[in-house]
Amino acid sequence: MLSNKSILITGGTGSLGKELTKTILQKWPDVKRLVIYSRDEQKQYQMAQEFPESKYAAIRYFIGDVRDLERLKRAFNGIDYVIHAAAMKHVHIAEYNPDECVKTNIGGAENVIKAALSSNVTKVVALSTDKACAPINLYGATKLTSDKLFIAANNIKGRQDIRFSVVRYGNVMGSNGSVIPYFMAKRDEGVLPITDPTMTRFNISLQGGVDMVLHALDQAWGGELFVPKIPSYRILDVAQAIAPNCEHRVIGIRPGEKIHEEMITASDSFTTYDLGKYYVILPQVTNWNLEDYKKEFNARLVPQGFSYTSGDNTEWETVESMRSQIKEHLYSDFQPK
Repeated sequence: MLSNKSILITGGTGSLGKELTKTILQKWPDVKRLVIYSRDEQKQYQMAQEFPESKYAAIRYFIGDVRDLERLKRAFNGIDYVIHAAAMKHVHIAEYNPDECVKTNIGGAENVIKAALSSNVTKVVALSTDKACAPINLYGATKLTSDKLFIAANNIKGRQDIRFSVVRYGNVMGSNGSVIPYFMAKRDEGVLPITDPTMTRFNISLQGGVDMVLHALDQAWGGELFVPKIPSYRILDVAQAIAPNCEHRVIGIRPGEKIHEEMITASDSFTTYDLGKYYVILPQVTNWNLEDYKKEFNARLVPQGFSYTSGDNTEWETVESMRSQIKEHLYSDFQPK
């Protein structure tokens, strides 16, 4: 799929960007070019120690901000596929710095679309978040806007051979700023801060997120918003898995947080289809034949009123399954204490 292709990842030094890089270089050693586009030179320097250009001939490190349209246009020169992972993502920081969040998450999305349409890019996959579904915080609202921009971009491409799609998933296990590394750092203090004892979240591994992006690159017809079928966890089960001997101190939810996360609302159910491994939310009007799509992917419309939330999920992580996943995916020498 990616053989002899040129790929660019915005926000490529983030957790998912690095896992994508690792997977692409392993599975497609004949990839033509892999451009890591981000604004943090220190993170690029650190990533280049792990993936040096001297060892991986295809890789390039490109300093740039998604707010800078001209820089994006230059970076997109000769690129086939774009994976848009750059974002301001910390909920409480976005609440305190709303204009900065808007500039990056909405203005940056517009710039990626404009740069892609002005180049020979043929596929764009944008990363979304569960917080974009029925958002109550600014981060979620900006990502919902970003989702809408990428989906609508399929309507303005004219005859250009380009497809825009979106992938939406829950908390990526072990990603920067997520709860597992936070609890791991806190457990030596003997106290774990718990926002709310009833809180739940969706759970997906970094590799699961990578698989979704690659699925969208390979299968998207343009305009889809893909949602994975993944388990939920209870925050207290995560705390018990990591540090069963620690005290739990309830500190209350932070500004903009939800008790339970949502990925599909009942209002989305009218255009949501079950693809087997994933759900897909389709635009109300597509620029391809819906019946052909349903036949191609054996897509089945979900029941009216269907919703998909972390609190009402049918699949749950347990204390033991969380311990197993932490050891498998994050810390090979992990032991609860």
